[in-house]
Amino acid sequence: MIKILAMIMTIGGAIALVMGVLGIFGSVALMLSPWALAILGFIFFIAGISMLKYRRDTDEVGAQKQ
Repeated sequence: MIKILAMIMTIGGAIALVMGVLGIFGSVALMLSPWALAILGFIFFIAGISMLKYRRDTDEVGAQKQ
């Protein structure tokens, strides 16, 4: 379950980061502030990557206890 959440955060963060950077440079018109979108995208991307690297999945944790 944690890996699924981490993948969603990574992919969503990457999309938001790209859209934010494109909005900052003016090639995409966004309804939101491009700086806010880029910053949130960066935060979610880094959080998703770190969760993928350092967290064990809940299925693996449950299997080790038994």
